[in-house]
Amino acid sequence: MAAGLRKRGRSGSAAQAAGLCKQWLQRAWQERRLLLREPRYTLLVAACLCLAEVGITFWVIHRVAYTEIDWKAYMAEVEGVINGTYDYTQLRGDTGPLVYPAGFVYIFTGLYYATSRGTDIRMAQNIFAVLYLATLLLVFLIYHQTCKVPPFVFFFMCCASYRVHSIFVLRLFNDPVAMVLLFLSINLLLAQRWGWGCCFFSLAVSVKMNVLLFAPGLLFLLLTQFGFRGSLPKLGICAGLQVVLGLPFLLENPSGYLSRSFDLGRQFLFRWTVNWRFLPEALFLHRAFHLALLTAHLTLLLLFALCRWHRTGESILSLLRDPSKRKVPPQPLTPNQIVSTLFTSNFIGICFSRSLHYQFYVWYFHTLPYLLWAMPARWLTHLLRLLVLGLIELSWNTYPSTSCSSAALHICHAVILLQLWLGPQPFPKSTQHSKKAH
Repeated sequence: MAAGLRKRGRSGSAAQAAGLCKQWLQRAWQERRLLLREPRYTLLVAACLCLAEVGITFWVIHRVAYTEIDWKAYMAEVEGVINGTYDYTQLRGDTGPLVYPAGFVYIFTGLYYATSRGTDIRMAQNIFAVLYLATLLLVFLIYHQTCKVPPFVFFFMCCASYRVHSIFVLRLFNDPVAMVLLFLSINLLLAQRWGWGCCFFSLAVSVKMNVLLFAPGLLFLLLTQFGFRGSLPKLGICAGLQVVLGLPFLLENPSGYLSRSFDLGRQFLFRWTVNWRFLPEALFLHRAFHLALLTAHLTLLLLFALCRWHRTGESILSLLRDPSKRKVPPQPLTPNQIVSTLFTSNFIGICFSRSLHYQFYVWYFHTLPYLLWAMPARWLTHLLRLLVLGLIELSWNTYPSTSCSSAALHICHAVILLQLWLGPQPFPKSTQHSKKAH
């Protein structure tokens, strides 16, 4: 009898769920004119786009020729580790020395075995296709929680980008691996799983160092949420994971590992730059130019932290205190506060990068709809925002890059930065608690 009751209970709950789903679809059909404009329909539109992407990605893999760039080099680098070489200065591929942290080695070792020692390219493409769909799913979950971007924009984020499909399934770069881990980390932060979020953030950094562009934003969020002392365990997770992952290589040659995997001064080739083509090559390679970009990067981060992110009326040094001891009572961080801080931090770093190569597009491609639509200035209409997206896509699809394509990219970046500065912020300006009480 008890078993029968459980069975009826399960069937009843399934019928109820099916009824709710049917009711939701009927309502969506009745409001179909709003379907592409209302963020509350993000998941429905996302499901349709993900299904479409399965077919598109399958078509790209089977109809568009694979281009070998770095895959063989990746496989040669991890093969050296498999053969017992732990000195990073001795690990090389066809395109040069190994310059990625230890997490890259472990993940691509798994891919090495899954693809018959790197020879089964079709298997590798299928794996990266799954990685692409997982990235879309994680990104859509972020947009669903922020509820700011109209769903029609997601078509341009999915089906309309040739370059991003190419980076994932036709080039097999390591950048998408780092970014899927980063988006998983952001989803965990949105779920208030700060420890796990920091863990996967550090794991993403261990695949490719570009994820550190999100680090200033993450540090600001940690200090806002926990204060200095409360942030130390989370920062310890980030640092500790790097040590654990890199331990075999640190024991063999610590300076070699650190200098190769975290080389902040690495020189980029002018021939591959997407963003600085209009400069003379001598200036592009000059250290003074690099220092000027770094200064501008840090200055703009500081301005955003002081004027746009920290709006409580207290000194920014108040973030170092325990939240319960601040003059302004702490409020839980909203999804938009978390996402806007991280995405803006990364975007500022992109704007002042010493060089952007074609595969770097995925560093910020999936964040562009949020940056353009979540905090729009009044003068930036839907049409202008779509024009900015289109020009950015065109700039990244111009090969080789030209002075015009690089200039257009910087103009679009400047427009986005301007509207981020002038538009409404997710951090509302607060007044002092004592004044409210008075």
